[in-house]
Amino acid sequence: MRNLFLPEACKETQVHALSPQSWLQVERGKLSKSSSHASSSIEPLIKVPEPPILPFFKPADYVEVLAQIHEELETCHPYEKSSLYLLQFQVFRGLGEVKLLRRSLRAAWQKASTVHEKIIFEAWLRYEKQGEDLISDLLASCGKCTQEFGNLNIASQIPDDIELKAFETLGMIGGNRVSSTVFFRIGDQKIACDRQKIASLSGPFCAMLNGCFRESLREEIDLSENGISLSGFRIVSEFSETGSLNNVHPDILLEILTFANKFCCERLKDACDRKIASLISSKQDAVDLIDYALEENAPVLAASCLQVFVNELPDCLNDDQVVKIFGNANKHQRHIMAGSASFSLYCLLSEVAMARDSRSETTVCFLERLVDSAENYRQRQFSFHQLGCVRFLRKEYDEAEKLFEKAFSLGHVYSVTGLARLGSIKGNKIGSYEKLSSVISSHSPLGWMYQERSLYCEGEKKLEDLVKATESDPTLNYPYLYRAASQMRKQKVQDALMEINRVLGFKLALECLELRFYFYLALEDYRAALCDVQAILTLSPRYRLFEGRVAAIQLRTLVREHVENWMTVDCWMQLYDRWSSVDDIGSLSVIYQMLESDAAKGVLYFRQSLLLLRLNCPEAAMYSLQLARQHAGSEHERLVYEGWILYDTGHCEEVLRKAEESISLKKTFEAFFLKAYALADSSLDPSCSATVVSLLENALKCPSDRLRKGQALNNLGSVYADCGKLDFAADCYINALRIGHTRAHQGLARVHSLRGDRNAAYEEMTKLIEKARSNASAYEKRSEYCDRELTKADLEMVTQLDPVRVYPYRYRAAVLMDSHKESEAITELSRAIAFKADLHLLHLRAAFHEHIGDVSGALRDCRAALSVDPNHQEMLELHSRVNSQEP
Repeated sequence: MRNLFLPEACKETQVHALSPQSWLQVERGKLSKSSSHASSSIEPLIKVPEPPILPFFKPADYVEVLAQIHEELETCHPYEKSSLYLLQFQVFRGLGEVKLLRRSLRAAWQKASTVHEKIIFEAWLRYEKQGEDLISDLLASCGKCTQEFGNLNIASQIPDDIELKAFETLGMIGGNRVSSTVFFRIGDQKIACDRQKIASLSGPFCAMLNGCFRESLREEIDLSENGISLSGFRIVSEFSETGSLNNVHPDILLEILTFANKFCCERLKDACDRKIASLISSKQDAVDLIDYALEENAPVLAASCLQVFVNELPDCLNDDQVVKIFGNANKHQRHIMAGSASFSLYCLLSEVAMARDSRSETTVCFLERLVDSAENYRQRQFSFHQLGCVRFLRKEYDEAEKLFEKAFSLGHVYSVTGLARLGSIKGNKIGSYEKLSSVISSHSPLGWMYQERSLYCEGEKKLEDLVKATESDPTLNYPYLYRAASQMRKQKVQDALMEINRVLGFKLALECLELRFYFYLALEDYRAALCDVQAILTLSPRYRLFEGRVAAIQLRTLVREHVENWMTVDCWMQLYDRWSSVDDIGSLSVIYQMLESDAAKGVLYFRQSLLLLRLNCPEAAMYSLQLARQHAGSEHERLVYEGWILYDTGHCEEVLRKAEESISLKKTFEAFFLKAYALADSSLDPSCSATVVSLLENALKCPSDRLRKGQALNNLGSVYADCGKLDFAADCYINALRIGHTRAHQGLARVHSLRGDRNAAYEEMTKLIEKARSNASAYEKRSEYCDRELTKADLEMVTQLDPVRVYPYRYRAAVLMDSHKESEAITELSRAIAFKADLHLLHLRAAFHEHIGDVSGALRDCRAALSVDPNHQEMLELHSRVNSQEP
């Protein structure tokens, strides 16, 4: 069995390539164990696809756009705020900032000024919160009301502002007194009505009955040809006298609605509109009634139907009738249905449709309506680009080119990616290269620009652009994938693995794990291959490899045939080893394998959730916690997992209740640990430290495994260190280290530092670096315990290992500023800001701009930072100070 990394002696050895054709036979269940792997090339295995054109709003300078949005929010009319927050949402979507985009969406809902905006943004938030019903149930079990969203009372949201016009009454026509009673004949029957009451319903009726029309002289008027039944007109007559509609059959109400619209009876129409809307109780009701709402311009009914449809997303898009309603609506109908929020509505519908199937006719149709609904250049940029991306995926290249051209001409620079791809498809790679070169020369270069240009050149030029792409934006996967695959083709195995491990060291990207899996297959290192495919399946159980042709679970089954099976005790030993060496991906793989055994699954899923949180996969971690709850072996264990679910969603008070309830059933390690953790995190009162210590000590007295006891000792050491009890803290950390909790080196280093022994602290962190596989944070912490030159070296190593960590950029910028190298300091911060919307980076750059007298630059950064966190006190103070300096 080979090691995860090949020894140096194997660095340039021949790769044993396997046949992708033989592996793909797993689809048909025909793979033979005797298949020969030596004859085929590795090339088909390590083909790296071009990076996708992202269907997002990606301004060339997102800081400038966020600053503009913030400035406009300060001065705009209230009814404009929701659309600005929606734009902010789209910017954060393009940056991949999930928490920030959701906060912007919530702000759009909170600032909604119309009933249609409230309906749409509330439904959008509900859609974003899919799968969180469990959390609501858990909060309810703790006695906390969780009904955040509910059906709006549409009628109360749309005021009855119809003017009651006093139509002039003429009692005499031509000197003859006109009867106060008029008979309306419908078919062969008549209804007696009060002439003036009917006349008061509308201008047309007033003119008919009291004006110079011949009907004004008649006592009987035939209405048989006006689409109203005898029953319907009887209700109309009653309404003219009472002003209300009571106990009317829905079919009659629809008849009266049409009649009222025809004769401009606004009060009657409004009453019908509201009455019919109140009768909607299902999606089918809404489907049946929406046409009446649109045809008769009934705003309450239309909004009520809209609410039913969007509240049932995404399921309602399975209904062809609903899709047709949204897809066929013209501009006038869209206005009736969504008011001034048509663009917001089709943003939501397009997002849901694209998540289901980006290539579908439904997606195209909704995006076309989005384009039609765009009202300003920013909305048109986004909508043209997004529709262009979908047309491109559907290989409708001529239409895609026109759309990308429109978006690009409006200033959406990122749309040049679509134009360049289309140029290359048409055989003009030189033109594509020149397009990107022009963009790079006329804008501040971004990582995606170099990445895209690299697609249209070869050799050293390509590699140079990919290096620049990584330097400008280290979060882009394609450059690492391409370089790793290139090294593998050259038989430089170690270099290929080092390159792909660069990105996996700070970002658990499925496509990178997939490529490394192929490498290990080609090397016949099946244990390492199994590790990667099991990590993939942990993150995405339905993942498919070989360009989607083979289910990962099938390949996992196949690879296992080549790997020695571990017994349960072996698995636990492997898990301890990997956990101690901070090999999180390896630990994930072991847990995946253990879940196949008869071991207690609740505990394993819980361990899995902890690892996924460390690997910055919060959604997968939450799913694992939910599985832990489902597989809990007892009531007290289930309560603990419910507590962690509540903790991870920010409900600390409820966590404490769950922990106490669990302890009341059985005193266990996990229940005491949960209570201690939640209390330490939620209480600012220093006196609670004694309680936390007591809880952790109680936890340590309970049975548990070394992994968790090491964590408890580490946490107990932290509490003692915070309280100044350094000897107790040191004992805790040393005991944690004895049972393999490697991270305790960091706590012990802190104790040495607090005792004034920085050299010992430095040595302690060095031990952690030597033991840990994931050690960017260890280098960062060690940098605090050495002189400036060593600090700079450690922080450079941090940036190499995890380039998205912001502290090293801030430190280097501060050092440059101290050396009066203001320009270099700002450049250092700008390096990170280009790919990470971080409050602290923006705050520091704003302060630097203020220091050198660049008020506009400082103000821009302040406003962008307040878009990231509108309540940050220091940022608000800096913004106020800088704003007062603006001429």
